[in-house]
Amino acid sequence: MSSTLLRSAAWSQAWAVVRILTAIVGIAAVIAQLVRTVSNAEAATTEYGHQIGTVIANFLSFFTIQSNVAAAVTLTIGAILFWTRHARTDVEPRWFAVLLACVTTYMVITGIVYNLLLRGIQLPQGETVAWSNEVMHVAVPIVLVLDLFLAPRRRALPWRAVWIIVVYPIAWVVYTLVRGPLVTSPANGEPYWYPYPFLNPHNPALQPPGYAGVAVYVVAIALAIIAVGLLVVWVGRRRASSRADRASQ
Repeated sequence: MSSTLLRSAAWSQAWAVVRILTAIVGIAAVIAQLVRTVSNAEAATTEYGHQIGTVIANFLSFFTIQSNVAAAVTLTIGAILFWTRHARTDVEPRWFAVLLACVTTYMVITGIVYNLLLRGIQLPQGETVAWSNEVMHVAVPIVLVLDLFLAPRRRALPWRAVWIIVVYPIAWVVYTLVRGPLVTSPANGEPYWYPYPFLNPHNPALQPPGYAGVAVYVVAIALAIIAVGLLVVWVGRRRASSRADRASQ
């Protein structure tokens, strides 16, 4: 794609619209799945399955849900910045560049982990909404990748930004492992609940079994997050460098 087109006001305007539309579709997907999950809980015939508060808290504890909501908020902010902060000519603010690098990394990881490890597996939020599932695990991650390469006025970030990127996933894993044994599963009444099978130390398919198996997956995904975060920062630096080179010519 022509670098002249990517620098044009028309492209900036068009990409702001892409960001807003993606945010709307992403939030619609989250809401659709939440409605289905709550409806399933309301129809449950067991006492533990009918705990709506727990069901909603569990739903909001999925990394997929949190990362999609964060992506929708960030894309909306990006569009608003375009219309309110002279983003047609100015590079994006540093704080927004960090936020965008974070959600891009999280959405790429969401897409990779789901499509490699979880596709076709029944997750404990109950019946899924097919189109919503594809939006959250395929469509939005793809848009964030395109945003990385095509969005105008990207700012170069220092390499240390990667350490900011990894803070949230670490906090989420700690939260998940601490909360898991404290929650009764609404699906089957088991005295624990984990959003993903590879984080469940009671999962008989884990190798090695127990928390050792969980640790293997956590370390592997942590390395993937660092790798993707480095790639996201590198692409942003390359794009900013190319823009600076063109400006100096």
